[in-house]
Amino acid sequence: MKPYLREKSAFSFEEIPEKTCFEAGYLVTKNSGWRRARPVIDKDKCVMCLQCYLYCPDGVISESDNNICIDYDFCKGCGICGKICKAGAIKMEAEV
Repeated sequence: MKPYLREKSAFSFEEIPEKTCFEAGYLVTKNSGWRRARPVIDKDKCVMCLQCYLYCPDGVISESDNNICIDYDFCKGCGICGKICKAGAIKMEAEV
């Protein structure tokens, strides 16, 4: 079986999109209350590696004044940030 190869075609730089196709402000409605657990950061253990920021699928983790902040209004509680944190600074706690 031969691999599928696309034909090479010439294109100009004007044909390449310069921005994403999504508009800014995708997260416009707050969490509707279905989250069961939320991430809590232990600031003493945090080494500011920013892996949680890079892996957060919702983009709710940010860094300001050498501290990590989580926007709980839009966090869906997936726990990816807690799993990726090698320092063990992020723990998932039950939602109250």
